[in-house]
Amino acid sequence: MASSFHFFSLIFFSLLFLSPSQAKSKNSFHPHALLLPVQKDPSTLLYTTQLNRRTPQVSENLTLDLGGQFLWVDCEKGYSSATTDRRARCSKNGCELFPENTVIRAATCGELGSDVVSIQSTDGTNPGRAVSVPHFLFVCGPTFLLKGLPSGVKGMAGLGRTKISLPSQFSSHFSFNKTFAICLTGSARGTGVVFFGPGPYHFLQNTDASTNLIYTPLLLNPTSTAAAYLKPEPSSDYFIGVTSIKINQKTVPNINASLLAIDREGNGGTKISTVTPYTVLQTSIYNAVRKFFKNQLSGIPTVHAVAPFGLCFNSTNIGSTRVGPSVPEIDLVLQNETVYWTIFGANSMVQVSDEVLCLAFVDGGVNPKTSIVIGGYQLEDNLLQFDLGASRLGFSSSLLFRQTTCANFNFTSKA
Repeated sequence: MASSFHFFSLIFFSLLFLSPSQAKSKNSFHPHALLLPVQKDPSTLLYTTQLNRRTPQVSENLTLDLGGQFLWVDCEKGYSSATTDRRARCSKNGCELFPENTVIRAATCGELGSDVVSIQSTDGTNPGRAVSVPHFLFVCGPTFLLKGLPSGVKGMAGLGRTKISLPSQFSSHFSFNKTFAICLTGSARGTGVVFFGPGPYHFLQNTDASTNLIYTPLLLNPTSTAAAYLKPEPSSDYFIGVTSIKINQKTVPNINASLLAIDREGNGGTKISTVTPYTVLQTSIYNAVRKFFKNQLSGIPTVHAVAPFGLCFNSTNIGSTRVGPSVPEIDLVLQNETVYWTIFGANSMVQVSDEVLCLAFVDGGVNPKTSIVIGGYQLEDNLLQFDLGASRLGFSSSLLFRQTTCANFNFTSKA
């Protein structure tokens, strides 16, 4: 797919980079930041959002894909717009773009287009007026790519490291820093949020979740992790450098350090994903973590494991804390021993029945492309800020410690 970037980058610059000055000349309002609501689908455990597009305007339900390359939508079934502009087509000479369903790992040839997008602005505390991007680039995909996605969605909203992902297009059009943040909720009735632009990111209890973040470098995997591409190109996924894992502040032994690094072929390492429900570990890492966690919770009886999990406990013997079940903390140690992402019980354990709690990590097999995939469940009620300009990730750890959650952004318009 790298060769296609030369083609659509020209379109991208001509349509997108010229549009801010055109928009400003017509409208002096310049938003501080933008926001999208995010809900968790209980059937698929995926996260969905709504984006207003086309003419006349239609609210499209989309699956949120943190590492997705771009916005793609089903254009085969009932798609119409007076302002859609198609710019590239699949032909006998090749394919320019590959829309991918990253849940089922299926990709096909797609067609690049542009259309108007409307999105709500924010000052970081309340939603504000809607603003528009007149030539927002997207890719048309076929209906079959919707397989495995939540009912009613029309495509996937990609937030990945490309020039035409949602964060890149919004930051270019509105002259933001290349920064966005996600705050996911697992509440069936709650709404999480994606912010495009800088903080503050205020939640109820007067909490600015953009303060006191812990930072770690974002690593660039030099090889694509997409299901289809034409020649070597960097991955659009977000990778961080996990160097070891601790449980109860003790280092988990017998983890092959070479699996934690990204090799020349782009294998290994740790990425963050919103299309993976639970954190997935390469088999040897998973076995080491499962065994050590069980030993650190040796006073609690185990019960028969419930798929897809491999370690479950009788929950009647486990107490509760502000940050979830009272179990050993799991630390993902990053660039040094003083920088780590702590996973508390609310994100490490899942209640599968009234009396059964399971460790919310799953076995990813012996030879996965990526050794550790941090899944959506581990991200819930944690704010993650992706600063693409500085190539770093800021993370809050659990907002439950600060007596708030990701479902506590005030989506009620300011009076």
